[in-house]
Amino acid sequence: MSSDLLNIAASGVRAARAGLDVTSQNIANAATEGYVRRTLRQSEVALAGGYGRVGDLSLSGVRIDGLQRNADMFRQAEVRRTGGDAARAASELNTWQNVEAALEQARVFPALTQFENALQRLATDPVDPSLRTAVLEDARTLTRTFGIAANGLDTVAAGLQFDAAAGVGQVNLFAGQLAQLNVQLARATPGSSDQVSLLDRRDALLANLSDYADISASFAADQTVTVRIGGSAGPVMVSGNSAGTLSSTTAPDGTISFALGASPVTLSSGTLAAAQQGLVMVRDTRISLDTVADALIATANGAQATGVALDGTPGQPMFSGSGAAGIALALTSGSQLATAPAGAPASSRDPANLVAMRAAFDTADISGQASGLLFQVASATQGRKLTSEALDSIASGAKLALDSQAGVNLDEEAVNLVRFQQAFQASSKAIQVASDMFDTLLAIR
Repeated sequence: MSSDLLNIAASGVRAARAGLDVTSQNIANAATEGYVRRTLRQSEVALAGGYGRVGDLSLSGVRIDGLQRNADMFRQAEVRRTGGDAARAASELNTWQNVEAALEQARVFPALTQFENALQRLATDPVDPSLRTAVLEDARTLTRTFGIAANGLDTVAAGLQFDAAAGVGQVNLFAGQLAQLNVQLARATPGSSDQVSLLDRRDALLANLSDYADISASFAADQTVTVRIGGSAGPVMVSGNSAGTLSSTTAPDGTISFALGASPVTLSSGTLAAAQQGLVMVRDTRISLDTVADALIATANGAQATGVALDGTPGQPMFSGSGAAGIALALTSGSQLATAPAGAPASSRDPANLVAMRAAFDTADISGQASGLLFQVASATQGRKLTSEALDSIASGAKLALDSQAGVNLDEEAVNLVRFQQAFQASSKAIQVASDMFDTLLAIR
């Protein structure tokens, strides 16, 4: 009987010691990113027959069954989903802010207004050389602002393409690491410290992967993971010990597409989806800016063609090139401005053609187009800001829900320390009692 008591008490000491170790591990990793709280799984050992039996059972103490992670797969999936949405929204907001800054810093709209005002002043004295020079210089400044805006948009696009390339590299890196983890997980003993550590790494990699692209993860009985990219209907990127390679292709218009091998990949969340959509937005903004520049070129050159310059010769095109990046001032002297109507003599003060030019600008509403483009971008930026804040709040809520279940609560762990310490002391006392009983038996003569 004393032997049974000794064995039972010894198993209790081992279980209490293991509980103290697990609790200490939890406390030590309370601030470790991706760490999931562990609990000790244990069960009663009760076998039929033998000494010390109660009824038909022999009491044999406690058995340590292993470690258990307090992880909720549903909450983890929610964190990945909401985190990917928040990452896309934040990245899209950053792109819109960069586009808005590129247009505003170029000051296209103020330059257009200044140019049109210079034309209006010239109408008061069409032969004044200083007024003609002012129009020419304002036109030159205007072409430069278009070029600055175009270069700014090109810089934004180049940044997005760089981010996309870097993101593709990270996705492939994480996928390869998951495939390697699958090999280790397949060999790990269920409930062992090695397995739970591997599972922490697996879930952290899945969370990192979801920041770049929307993924769908399914788990086997041995805890290995199969990952599809582009959602549950996307191609398989990780299966067993193999991982596919994501690639990106840049189209002539600067936009990008993704593929896994020969399978196209459609992304709806994550920073890669944001980069893809951002490049579409930059392209469309550039098209709108080019439209404004081309309208300016066509309107000014059309008006020049219907009038005569200060020396009485037919008007020549004011601007050359096309688009925001290509527009340039073609005139070299203010005297080349065709302010007078066709057939007018040299040095004519008749501003009829200049008035017609200003009317053409009003009809084309070039300033309105430029202002509308700025307003559209500013409105989109504000909308993305509100969306980003909302999705970030949702993602934070999902993270808090997961942390409340999987994170380390130091108050609870402090209680566990006391509980396991008391269990350790009680089991040690039971060992002492068993020893005393054995000594008593030996003393019987």
